[in-house]
Amino acid sequence: MRLTIVGCSGSFPGPDSAASCYLVEAPFEGRTFRLLLDLGSGSLGPLQDHIDLRDIDAISLSHLHPDHCFDMSGLYVVRKYHPAGPPPRLPVYAPAGSDWQLSNAYGTTAPNGMTLPFEFRDVTDGFAATVGPFTLRAMRTPHPVEAYAIRVEADGRSLVYSGDTGPDPRLERFAEGADVFLCEASFVESADNPPDLHLTGAEAGHIAAAARVGRLLLTHIPPWTDRDEVEADLTTVYDGDYRLVRAGDVVEL
Repeated sequence: MRLTIVGCSGSFPGPDSAASCYLVEAPFEGRTFRLLLDLGSGSLGPLQDHIDLRDIDAISLSHLHPDHCFDMSGLYVVRKYHPAGPPPRLPVYAPAGSDWQLSNAYGTTAPNGMTLPFEFRDVTDGFAATVGPFTLRAMRTPHPVEAYAIRVEADGRSLVYSGDTGPDPRLERFAEGADVFLCEASFVESADNPPDLHLTGAEAGHIAAAARVGRLLLTHIPPWTDRDEVEADLTTVYDGDYRLVRAGDVVEL
């Protein structure tokens, strides 16, 4: 597998990165299969530096906060109105009701225009599916809206994406033995953080250490958060292989 960090800014796009969007690629039936994990605010532009938007094969949305899904509106336009004609409907794995919420966000008309270019498939806790060369699994995480961590496996390699989450011991089991753990770290230990919302670098490190992951990639750091402080929090508890990702990073699994 190859992981490309298209956007990694937390909560909203920053000056040097779009919001959450991660491109996962693997060989499949003589070609490259392309799966997107989230398509957050501002990510549709830089995504075109990496692939043609018509070459997306599937999308997995961790949850429906704007920084993880709102550029679906732009992709709707591409899939519906491209001069080359509409491609086949694109599978979108997302929480139940995503079709209507995204349709309302764009402003499509009844019955539900968002379902014209996209085929929505509901994700629930414990969800599992085969998507091209990938096996997808989902675990619900603590967050103000229905949200999921996603595990992606192909050809003996594994990537776990935390999505947005507060601390949850189940994440240790879900990420167990992953080659790469792409984990949010929006908070710092020195702040008075609200519960069940996000992780600090130290909390992400605790999960990664307990899960014995190969590499920890910290993501979803908001523009107002000091990356050095996030890293310092992490290194107080974690001595494994890690990186604070930036937009454009490419990781081979």
